Amino acid sequence: MSDPAAPRPSRRPRPAALAALALVTALTGCTAPAVPARAAGAPAAAPALDGVWRTDGYGTLVTIKGRTLKTYETTAVSCLPGAVTGTRAGAPGPDGTLRFTVPDSAPLTVAPAGAGRARMAFADNVGHHALRRAGALPANCGARPARDPRTVFDVFWLTFAENYPFFRAKGIDWNAMRDRYRPRITARTTDAELFAVLRAMIEPLHDAHTRVVAGPDRWFAGARPGTVLPTPAFTTRVDAAIAANLGPHTVQRHWAGGRLSYADLPGRIGYFRITQFARYTEEGDYAGDVAELDRALDAIFTRARTQGPTALRGLVLDLRLNGGGSDALGLRIASRLTDRPYLAYRKRARNDPRRPDRFTAPEPLTVRPHRGPVYTGPLAVLTGRLTISAGETFTQSLMGRSPAPTRIGENTQGVFSDVLARALPNGWSLGLPNEEFLTAGGRTFDGPGIPPAVRTPVFTEAELSARRDPALARARQLLAGGGA
Repeated sequence: MSDPAAPRPSRRPRPAALAALALVTALTGCTAPAVPARAAGAPAAAPALDGVWRTDGYGTLVTIKGRTLKTYETTAVSCLPGAVTGTRAGAPGPDGTLRFTVPDSAPLTVAPAGAGRARMAFADNVGHHALRRAGALPANCGARPARDPRTVFDVFWLTFAENYPFFRAKGIDWNAMRDRYRPRITARTTDAELFAVLRAMIEPLHDAHTRVVAGPDRWFAGARPGTVLPTPAFTTRVDAAIAANLGPHTVQRHWAGGRLSYADLPGRIGYFRITQFARYTEEGDYAGDVAELDRALDAIFTRARTQGPTALRGLVLDLRLNGGGSDALGLRIASRLTDRPYLAYRKRARNDPRRPDRFTAPEPLTVRPHRGPVYTGPLAVLTGRLTISAGETFTQSLMGRSPAPTRIGENTQGVFSDVLARALPNGWSLGLPNEEFLTAGGRTFDGPGIPPAVRTPVFTEAELSARRDPALARARQLLAGGGA
């Protein structure tokens, strides 16, 4: 997103950027037995997936009843209505899979996965959430939540305690935070005082995927130290510096309201800039994003640019001012950059409220080649601390490509997880990460971010004032030499 710290329900433009759950992408290849067809005139059987389910990780309950799906957000002391309400679309699939439409979000599917098991997925995300049958919905899920400031504090603290994976890496004692701040909260604590306490608790995490939102004019989102969020004036200066270094006669084509742009540079080098992985159309829906992205990719990765004597000798991918969006769109771009499948990353979520070191089984996500022209030559990827979220997972998804890209610039921001967006009992909201994106070797870049192979300044005051772009210049130099 253009402003990664703006108050919003989640990291990715979901309800399109992660609705309260950070769920997942559509499923294929389920092996559960097919639902038998009913005899003519027989009463319609209740769908096999009706009932109450609990996610592995995420602290979420899911209820399916007839044509309606609802989510509930839980901690050890609370159960609040979630942000996802789906309406079933059409009849169950041959294997019992149900498809739900969700207002302001991508379609949601739930598929059987064995006795008492199911899998849930959002079309605009990657991976899936495992579901287990959970019996009856707890009684407190239907109760009116207490708005007492102490209850709000407890739900806030527990949501982080049960889901946040990085306390040790950040050097934060979360129990000590409770002991320090809980005595300050009383029944008479004002909203301003409560907000100040909640902000003070998460600010030391320096995590761009943590936030508390009390209203349009009272919100806080973390960031890595030294991060300066882009303003319109800053973005204008960046655009001017890039244009100056592309050359006065270079023609850039734009798609998705300028969020995607491409230019052919001398020496058969391409320049592809991506500033966001979402909101490519005015409607903001995922299907529209996919269609607009494919339109741009079809125009960029032509047979002329990918095959024969006119093929590109090198491609620059510029992600230095990328605020994130849908990981699935990132993988869609990666599919145009390879002619063989390879591991993008493995995704897992924290899965024990008492143990920050317990996770779900890592799920491998694969980059699969596009059925059409693909570019397989040298690649230079420009990154910086404003390469955030889905911009980072996309960067990580290219690390297994062959030939491997050369990363140029600065470390990315260091936040990869979907944002687990939650409501508080008083109507406020919060967000936090609860996942890790792992390399094939099991490494995560959360915190420090993905480092460059070639370190150069990125959009410093000195560089912008002089309209210099050393990262772009270095990339062009390396690619002109026949490799990166």
